[in-house]
Amino acid sequence: MEDHFRIDSHKLIFHVERVNDWLKGKQISPIYLEIAPSGGCNHRCVFCAVDYLKYKGVLLDTDVLKRTVKEAGALGVKSIMFAGEGEPLLHKGICEIIRYTKRRGIDVAVTTNGVLLKKEVSRKILKYLSWIRISLNAGTAGTYCKIHRTKKEDFYKVMENLREAVKIKKSGKLKTTIGVQLLLIPGNVKEVVTLARILKKTGVDYLAVKPYSQHPLSGSRINPGFDYRDHISMYKKLRGLEDGRFKIAFRDDTMKRLGSEKEYGRCLGLPFWAYIDANGEVYACSAFLGKKEYSFGNIYKNNFKDIIKSKRRRLVMAGISSKMDVEKCRRACRLDKINSYLWELSNPGPHVNFI
Repeated sequence: MEDHFRIDSHKLIFHVERVNDWLKGKQISPIYLEIAPSGGCNHRCVFCAVDYLKYKGVLLDTDVLKRTVKEAGALGVKSIMFAGEGEPLLHKGICEIIRYTKRRGIDVAVTTNGVLLKKEVSRKILKYLSWIRISLNAGTAGTYCKIHRTKKEDFYKVMENLREAVKIKKSGKLKTTIGVQLLLIPGNVKEVVTLARILKKTGVDYLAVKPYSQHPLSGSRINPGFDYRDHISMYKKLRGLEDGRFKIAFRDDTMKRLGSEKEYGRCLGLPFWAYIDANGEVYACSAFLGKKEYSFGNIYKNNFKDIIKSKRRRLVMAGISSKMDVEKCRRACRLDKINSYLWELSNPGPHVNFI
C-alpha cells in the first residue's frame, strides 16, 4: 500500500521551520511527546521492552499532567501519544486528560492493548483522537493468551471493543483512524493473514505489521535466529485483502534495515521528541527509562518549560549523541529514519545545488 500514514517512514519533512532551527543550533522544543499515564499493565507480553521496570502501579497525577500538557502546548508541542511503559487506559482520569489535551490545541493519540476500550470509553474519547492503535498480536484466542500472557477471554473482549469503536466512529462520522498493530514474532507468524481477515470484517482502518527488536535493558528475548527477510513475501498475501477502506502497513523497509549498518554516525533526532514516564521523569530516549542520569527533570518538581529549556536537557542529549554507539542501539528505533534524514541534512554530499 501507499504508506498514507507514513508508519514506516518519518514526518520531519512537514516541520521545516523546526528542523531549520535545529540546523542553526537552537535548543528547540519537541514536536511530539509520548506520555505514560500508568506504570502498571494488565498484560505481560512475551516481547515487552520495559519488563525490567516491573509494571509498578504508579499513576501520573491528573492535575500535574494537565498542567504539563498546557505548558507543552505553549512551547509548540504539536502532538501527544498516551501509551508508555504501562496500559494508559488503567488511568481513571484518562478520558478527561485526552479531552483536555485536544482542547489545548494538541493532536492526541492512544496506543492500548484494547481490553479496557469499552463502549463507554470509546464514546468519551474517540472524537478527540487523531488515531488509536490497538496492540493485538495473534489471530486466535489460544495464541493471543500465550503471547499477551493473559486470559483467552481478553481476545474476544478486544474484538468486541473494536467492533463497538468502529460503530461509534461511523455513527458519529468521526475522522479518527482506528488501527491495529501486530509485532511479528515466531509465535504468531502463521496467524497474520488470519488476523487481517478478521480485522477487515470488523471495519478497522488498517493493520500494521512491524518487526521485533531487542531493547537493551529488557529481559524478554525472542528467537535471534528469526530472519525477517524470510517473511517479507507474506506482504503479497496481505495486499490481496486491501481495498479502499482497509489497508495494510507492512513495515518491510524496517525489516530489511535490521541487519544493515546505519547511515548515520550519531543519534540526532532526540530534540524533536520527549518521553514522560509514569513517575513524571522526562527523558530524551525511551531506551533509558528508569535511569535517572538520562532524565532532564521531573514534572512534579519543575514546570515543563523550564525542563525543556534547561541546560541539563542540552547536556543529556549531547552526551547520548556523542557517546552512544548507534550500532548498539535498538535496531528498530523509532528515530532511525529521522536520524538518517537529519544526518544527510547535516552532512550533504557534493553537487547538492544541482536539483
